[in-house]
Amino acid sequence: MIKSKTDTKKNNFFEKFANAATKFTGSSIAFIAATVIVILWAVTGPLFNYSETWQLVINTGTTIITFLMVFLIQKAQNKDGKAIQLKLNELIAAQQGASNRMVDIEDLSEQELDQLHKFYVTIATLAKKEADIHCSHSIDVAKELNEIKLEKNKHFKRHK
Repeated sequence: MIKSKTDTKKNNFFEKFANAATKFTGSSIAFIAATVIVILWAVTGPLFNYSETWQLVINTGTTIITFLMVFLIQKAQNKDGKAIQLKLNELIAAQQGASNRMVDIEDLSEQELDQLHKFYVTIATLAKKEADIHCSHSIDVAKELNEIKLEKNKHFKRHK
């Protein structure tokens, strides 16, 4: 699907706004401003006899801000997560001997991820048997090398 210039401008504006809002809300200035607002609200309590309206002002304000921040935080996390996944994919693709099965695994189901986790537990177990602690392998290579070693050990023990 090809986006029109209008769609791109809308997305661009939202992207810029979201980035600026994320940057600002994570800053010291934003924290200080929020703290000042809460202090001012608390100080005005006696002026308004701690009325329900006085309480409603802070409750409504914080509820609205929290509601909006949930979406802003989620957007920032999605963007960061995607960037990290792309960086990891590049490292995997560029590394000779790395298992290319790991590229884009974030799209796998929870069950498939659990299965891969079991494979890596197996690799860790096999690595503990290695004499060279700097040696690393893909899942397939680790299993293959371990089988070769076991065969050699069986052969060696028979000839003793």
